[in-house]
Amino acid sequence: MAPERTSGDLRTAGIGRGLPVPVYVDGKEVQAFEGETVLAVLWASGDHTLHTTARTREPRGFFCGIGVCFDCLVTIDGIVNLRACLEPVRVGMKIKRQQDPGYTHAR
Repeated sequence: MAPERTSGDLRTAGIGRGLPVPVYVDGKEVQAFEGETVLAVLWASGDHTLHTTARTREPRGFFCGIGVCFDCLVTIDGIVNLRACLEPVRVGMKIKRQQDPGYTHAR
């Protein structure tokens, strides 16, 4: 039987967020927290379209969240096609949602 909740807080007891760190999403400063992935930051800020497919130009978000599906591809600090679900945030990180085929970018 699950324990009763006495408040509206749905977080697991004893697990908190890390220190706040600034990151930049498409040029806009966003507050992230140490220990979070880029995907968590984007999802929490309402950015659910992470890239657009090369062939059909369909918007993609995240699917698996564990690095298998490649649906969460973004550009981080100029490096294209990184999986947002696997990248931990760093202070000052520059994140861009890919709006064109990532493989055409210069590396």
